[in-house]
Amino acid sequence: MAYQATLILLAAGESTRMRGADKLLEHVDGLPLLRLMAQRCAKAGSTRVVLGPDQSKRLAALDDLDVEVITATDDDGMAASIRAGIAGLKNQAVMIVLADMPDIRAADLHLLLGLHSQGVAPIVQAASADGEPGQPVVFGSKYLKQLATLHGDHGAKSILKAHARQVALIPLDGARARVDLDTPEDWAAWRQSRAGQSN
Repeated sequence: MAYQATLILLAAGESTRMRGADKLLEHVDGLPLLRLMAQRCAKAGSTRVVLGPDQSKRLAALDDLDVEVITATDDDGMAASIRAGIAGLKNQAVMIVLADMPDIRAADLHLLLGLHSQGVAPIVQAASADGEPGQPVVFGSKYLKQLATLHGDHGAKSILKAHARQVALIPLDGARARVDLDTPEDWAAWRQSRAGQSN
């Protein structure tokens, strides 16, 4: 059977640490971050974007993109989004992607999926250049049942810990696999670092 994988872009969080702004609607390279990340995921494969209820502005940012939008209605954080994102999927791998990580490129997603399809390991996890575990993560189909029973706001950390020997860490350049932007200060520092790189 041909290798199949679905990318699950988690975008249901409420940006509570942004003090009134929405981190996923911050503009990066001229686009809302959510739209940019959804485009990158769609380039890498079949994509589901998980939103929370009543996130009309985020939904509008996805207009006309070739993605499936899923609504997470439960309120137990990241696990609720993962459960909603994988609902109904069978016999395929899933890649969990966080929407607030603007340094993750389509090429990174292709790399991780390609290595997983080649059988490098049952779980393929991005890491920083110095080997610190990060995001995204590709899970083989045999983990779908465990992903479907997750609870709480710790994502799939429990699965990664329980199956540590089956995880291949794949270093990406710099710290891109660990950079997520949750606060206005995070965004300011990230934009300043980008400006410095372009000089």
